[in-house]
Amino acid sequence: MVAPPDNDVIWARSLHHSHNGSPGLGGVSIGVRDAEILAVTGPRGSGKTTLLHCLSGRLVPQQGEVWFNSVPVHTMPARVREQLRRERFGWIASDPELVPELTAWENTALPLLLRGVSHRAARKTATEWLERLDIAAFAKKRPHALLQAQRQRISVARALAAQPTVIFADEPTATLHRADRAQVLRTFTTAARSHGITVVLATHDTEVAALADRTVPLLDGRCVTTVTLPSKPEAEGRAACSLSV
Repeated sequence: MVAPPDNDVIWARSLHHSHNGSPGLGGVSIGVRDAEILAVTGPRGSGKTTLLHCLSGRLVPQQGEVWFNSVPVHTMPARVREQLRRERFGWIASDPELVPELTAWENTALPLLLRGVSHRAARKTATEWLERLDIAAFAKKRPHALLQAQRQRISVARALAAQPTVIFADEPTATLHRADRAQVLRTFTTAARSHGITVVLATHDTEVAALADRTVPLLDGRCVTTVTLPSKPEAEGRAACSLSV
């Protein structure tokens, strides 16, 4: 194994993974720096979700290495990977993964409560984030009583409330209307930057990708180019992704 660069909070090398014989990743290497917002772009079926699952420890690649803060994730036992995801990672899916029996604020506070944060403190933090995402009026509602856009705001609030080291966001606003998408994304990216949270964002939307510091385009499970957005000139010339075969 090769030690990852010191300035990369997430680093992966030569990731290969297939689904029932169909290739998902074909030798992707990628580095994500601390407090960076990195967009993984590409059409549906290009391997974006598979890559996020491997980087976050939800999925162990069939070949390759994944490191978090210089600790190998790919060799961790399942129990340790689960603890890592609970304590250091946040996840936002395209479809909100809320607990139906819990209210909006309880869903938002759940990661904090699982860490042992007091009920009172967890509720206070959850309520603050629901307010920032303009959903606090529904704090006592359960998911079945809410619209899809409202449930997705709760999902975003839950990820931010835990203040993880890294948030993995898989098409987080794909189900939202344009106006809702802009407001949620603005809140999400602003909060991530102000709290120093690293974000790995999968999207096929160029407007969403434009909010990132860098983009890594995928096609058929392989990196095709590296694009550095002009808003971050200091990142020019630094490869975010490479192809290994």
